[in-house]
Amino acid sequence: MAIHTVAPGDNLWRISLAYGVPISTLKLVNGLVSDALIPGLHLYIPDQQPPERYYQIRSGDTFWKLSQLYKTSVQAIVAANPDLNPNMLTIGQRVRIPTLQKYPMQTLVFFDAIETSKYLEILEDLAPSISYLAIFTYSFLRDGKLVPVEDAVILQKCKELNIKPLLVISNYEKNQFSPELADEVLQNLEVRDTLIQNLINTVNDKGYAGVSIDFEFVPPARRDDFTLFLEELKEALGNRILQVNAHAKSSDLPTNKLVGFLDYKAIGQIVDIVSVMTIDYGYAIGPPDPISPTWWVEQVLMYATGQINRRKVMMAMSLYGYDWTIPQAPGKVAEMLSVQNAQNRAIDGWISVQYDWTADAPFYRYRKMNADHEVWFEDIQSITAKYKQLEVYNLLGSTYWRLRFKFPQNWAYVKKNLLVLK
Repeated sequence: MAIHTVAPGDNLWRISLAYGVPISTLKLVNGLVSDALIPGLHLYIPDQQPPERYYQIRSGDTFWKLSQLYKTSVQAIVAANPDLNPNMLTIGQRVRIPTLQKYPMQTLVFFDAIETSKYLEILEDLAPSISYLAIFTYSFLRDGKLVPVEDAVILQKCKELNIKPLLVISNYEKNQFSPELADEVLQNLEVRDTLIQNLINTVNDKGYAGVSIDFEFVPPARRDDFTLFLEELKEALGNRILQVNAHAKSSDLPTNKLVGFLDYKAIGQIVDIVSVMTIDYGYAIGPPDPISPTWWVEQVLMYATGQINRRKVMMAMSLYGYDWTIPQAPGKVAEMLSVQNAQNRAIDGWISVQYDWTADAPFYRYRKMNADHEVWFEDIQSITAKYKQLEVYNLLGSTYWRLRFKFPQNWAYVKKNLLVLK
């Protein structure tokens, strides 16, 4: 795989000639809607090279041992790592390995149940890269009854496409996450039992493969009750999947109003999949920042894999970016937009893209209607850095928020380099 950084004067015709890739392919893979390019843009260049794997050096490792493990050659590993001395490897170094042995993983993609028909074509295109589809979102009332969604069409489509559907349940009330709803239901044993029974009945009746828990802003005082809820639900689900979306943290923080209710270690012993939400470091209501800086992701994964069996852990990947207006007025929410739209907004405005190499994240700034804007998003360069982290931590796979946001570079990378298990 090649990544080309657009320089001043570059155009698609010259890049096409240099790499031997048709212009139409370059536009399709990179989500370009015109022939225009801007400096700093990272383009994914499909090539005939083998898929790539990543490995973290341990004591006693040599390139020869790695070549035997991955069924490749020492020469290929040397060529892929020009900055490394094969005779002076150190523990912790990360090595790129060209090999036909793709990294096997599972994927989970969130899907909006609202306006289903708008996204079915995207789902069909990406179906080979999707293990689980988390259908967002069922909610519940304070008596434990479910608030359903129209999911018949998407469930039938999952069946046709060999995708396992998961019923997403959230503490959603009046179009927002409700701490009060979670607080009241989780601490009431009778209501909690009613909610679980309603979930099981719906899963059985509709043919869901399991349940995805997406609770947010649960009061820290309900930490033990939330864990008990998961334990009771998993027992009722039996062999079906129980997956939890867990806000990212790098230490326990039991009193924190966002992550305090999440006991990583206890949750990891109960559920089948923990999707650690390594996204929204830069958040819609916060100051402009990278969505998922790799240094922060590293801290989160170190903590999470110390608490949870890493073969249960999925790492979250964002398919979106944020456009902040500066200065940010109190209560002002940044615009959420797909990676493709974030990229093409820069192109339409002839705005050069910059890259923060510490965070591994692209960004740009512009001015519109007497207001300054700052945009952070992902691209093929930044997402590749995250797949490297996913593999060296030997994680189960990745979770994506969400299908409606177009990011063709990401799915091209997945198709070439990863073996998605269905």
